[in-house]
Amino acid sequence: MPRITRLPVVFVTGLLVGCGAHARPNVTPAVAPTSFKVTPSAASFGGPELPIVPDPTAVTLTRVESEVGAGERELRAGRLTAARGHFDAAVDVLLALPDGARSEPRLAAAFDRLLDRISALDLIAVREGDGLTETRSEPAAIDELLGAAMFERPTPAATTAETVRSELQRASFDLEIEPNDKVLSYVELFQGRLHDFMEAGLERSLTYLPMIRDVFKAEGVPADLAYVPLIESAFKPTALSRASARGMWQFMPGTAREHGLDQSWFIDERADPEKATRAAAKYLKSLATMFDGDWNLALASYNAGPGRLQTAIKRARTADFWALSASTRYLPRETREYVPMIMAATVIARNPGLYGFTVGAGDPLAYERVTVPNALDLKIIAEWIGVSVDQLRALNTELRRTTTPMGDHELKVPLGTAVTLRQKLVTADPSLFVKFNFHTVRRGETLTAIARKYKIPVPELRAANDLGSRARVRANQSLMIPQRSASPLATTSSATAVARATTSSARTAQTASGSAAGRQTTYRVQRGDTLFGIARRFETTVAALKQLNGMRGNQINVGDRLTLR
Repeated sequence: MPRITRLPVVFVTGLLVGCGAHARPNVTPAVAPTSFKVTPSAASFGGPELPIVPDPTAVTLTRVESEVGAGERELRAGRLTAARGHFDAAVDVLLALPDGARSEPRLAAAFDRLLDRISALDLIAVREGDGLTETRSEPAAIDELLGAAMFERPTPAATTAETVRSELQRASFDLEIEPNDKVLSYVELFQGRLHDFMEAGLERSLTYLPMIRDVFKAEGVPADLAYVPLIESAFKPTALSRASARGMWQFMPGTAREHGLDQSWFIDERADPEKATRAAAKYLKSLATMFDGDWNLALASYNAGPGRLQTAIKRARTADFWALSASTRYLPRETREYVPMIMAATVIARNPGLYGFTVGAGDPLAYERVTVPNALDLKIIAEWIGVSVDQLRALNTELRRTTTPMGDHELKVPLGTAVTLRQKLVTADPSLFVKFNFHTVRRGETLTAIARKYKIPVPELRAANDLGSRARVRANQSLMIPQRSASPLATTSSATAVARATTSSARTAQTASGSAAGRQTTYRVQRGDTLFGIARRFETTVAALKQLNGMRGNQINVGDRLTLR
């Protein structure tokens, strides 16, 4: 019946359309097309309006993506603690779901992708600087200057000689400077071909000179010797010579140890400006005493070593430096050139403008000290106190790594930041501190075998334990194993338990489970765990885990106990 009644309507409509073709058209002005938004209503569907319910899984994944994106931005900015906070939050969003992170296929897939993504970011963070890679040194000035001295030195101009002699008469110098041709030729060289080199060193000296003068005054050392680093290092605390002398004062390793400068895998106090200056003052004073107060001989022995200089004096039968250096028979060329270079640098440094050098005012060293209780990455400290890593490294040039040493270490920080750092250290998560393993050498073990076991280069193992290139290990000797963190972004939260654990924390977990050499080690599966994640966490493979536990598939359940070893 309904079908019959509709037919006439359709027919009439068709007629109307047909008639319209012959009707006179109405001309109306063109109107721009208008777009209309059609909103569904109860009338259009013939029933009550149904609310649109958001997909809970999609909402969860959006939150996760938001946290990961924020973490990536913080990581790019170098803020590790902020980055790890966001990554933790991303994992926690999934772990906090009532039915777990794998309750639905989309969630399970997203969880696996998230862990892989964080893992990739971890590797990037390690590659870009894990705090354990040794910081780079700069070439020592003494090597460059000696190289320049190999060329024919310029003949001093009459005006240079006149200026130097006039300045020596006008100003009072602590050192007895001889304005001979050798000294004058170096003044000429420093004003000419080495002008920029010398000017950069003079600029750099302004940071350290107030401290050096204070130390020398306290030790009774001539103030003019404060300019020795101009020749030794151009006032670069991280300078390293070809002969392995380091720091502003270019101490050799043995001499540095004799004067109380520590050298380890973590630090080299030869590069600490203040400690090295105190050691240099004491050493120079002792050398002057050894050579009856003759500072020329003290400087020569600072370069050549007191034993060699004493031998030269005996052979030449003279204790006059200029007589000794007039011949090539007694002193090495480096020492013969060293003393006149020091004198020329001192003459210029006392009045740079007179010799054509433009030197600014400069800011002296200023810092506060904070005791850091254990190995901590400088990136984290820099983030805490709102400074750059480069600022911290510039203040703490003794650090060989961008990580503070194990145990208490006095870290120098910019003025006004010490209080903040102390507060942060009080509440710091223990997982932030870098972990190190120790290995007890067994009978018959070699460094090569130990390095292979821990997958680190032999030179790195030697350096970490201050072992020479020919040193051998002995049974029961304890070796520090430098542990590169597998996850610089990891924390102790639930996110860490699932996402990543450092090698050291994994070994700690094994020990807590009652593991020891020869005993069975087990692990209880936690919510969110995967076989792959457990294998990576405990430094094994999925295949090995499955073989140990007689597994055919990859399915594991919360509460399962897995045999690890």
